[in-house]
Amino acid sequence: MPTQKPTPTGDGPPAPTPDPGTTANPTHPTPTDRPRYTDLFRTPEFTPLFLSSAAHTAAQTLTGLALGTLVYDATDSPLLSALSMFGPSLAQVLGATVLLSGADRLSPRATLTGISATFALGTALLATPALPLWSLFLVVLVQGLVAALGGGVRWGLLHELLPNDRYLPARSVFNMMSGLTQIAGYAIGGALLTTLAPRPTLLLGAALYVVAAAVTRLGLTPRPPRTQGRPTPAETWRTNRVLWSSRPRRLTYLGLWLPNGLVVGCESLFVSYEPGAAGTLFACAALGMLVGDLTVGRLLPPTTRRRLATPLLLLLATPYTLFALHPPLPLAALCAALASIGFGASLVQQERLMSLTPPELGGHALGLHSAGMLTCQGLSATAAGATAQLTSPPTAMTLLALTSLAVTATLTLPRRP
Repeated sequence: MPTQKPTPTGDGPPAPTPDPGTTANPTHPTPTDRPRYTDLFRTPEFTPLFLSSAAHTAAQTLTGLALGTLVYDATDSPLLSALSMFGPSLAQVLGATVLLSGADRLSPRATLTGISATFALGTALLATPALPLWSLFLVVLVQGLVAALGGGVRWGLLHELLPNDRYLPARSVFNMMSGLTQIAGYAIGGALLTTLAPRPTLLLGAALYVVAAAVTRLGLTPRPPRTQGRPTPAETWRTNRVLWSSRPRRLTYLGLWLPNGLVVGCESLFVSYEPGAAGTLFACAALGMLVGDLTVGRLLPPTTRRRLATPLLLLLATPYTLFALHPPLPLAALCAALASIGFGASLVQQERLMSLTPPELGGHALGLHSAGMLTCQGLSATAAGATAQLTSPPTAMTLLALTSLAVTATLTLPRRP
């Protein structure tokens, strides 16, 4: 996708200009004073939001691996295994069309608490013995529909707590937390699946969702919605049209959704590629994502990172083309780690998206990014599973990686003004 800094458009306000009289300090850094990660944790409510998100991510990691293993053991189907892990993402498209207006019109604390509680109940239901396969997928899709609202509420609240130049470092911290949590979660989940079974692991995931709900409820303070009015499907459609009407925003959304989603489709085949070592592959991928987020979010200056969106997207897909050779586990793990460094491109793209979006639509814009990205991930996981069913997991991974490279090249092509 284009990496040049966007110029202000007529459908959104220009980026705010800092007050020349503002002095740098740990609480309110100037744009030239990059905030330290420790400064972020001094912001009220940042820590409980961070901890509740960590518990929610840990629960998703454990339950996803357990559910994918459970379904693969029962069906021996790469398609159904991938759908069980990434099927909730498919429901994001429905949530993005009917629920997303609530991202700026609902109380963040109550909404995030309710989402984690709903996931806890659904995950406990998934652990029920002899649950029919169709019922399992129904629960998974309901969870995905509820989750469609979570991204907009969570990231909208984060942008409210740490706006402008502090949002990208804050999101980097959250992404690194996600990477570390996934590394630990997949490692622990893999050990639990070999010593216990998928269903006890699902119950542990349900308990972690309860922890996330409790931390959210007790750690965050009640605050009014950012925008007045009732969340309705009509309002969701109206705001989606406003956000989609800007060509720079459209290109940014496509760059956030498509290359990323196709590579996640590659990851969805880890279980069928190496059934006994999928946790290792997922953990290595999470490690690479951690390195990418740390590099982009903290180590690179703004002028450098803005030029790296496209190279990072190319890095994201290129190592998966080597899976055509069916590499052994150590080399496959190295490829997964190297590729995931490219996920750091999303930080640059999100910074661009927020510079093009009016502040009162920030939660909805981030929610649309999250819902669209997860939808593409779910669709890509479905396509990957179907292709692997007809060919093989290595072949499917290679085809999706090549498609991701083609999409990135297309979005980067020069366009007429």
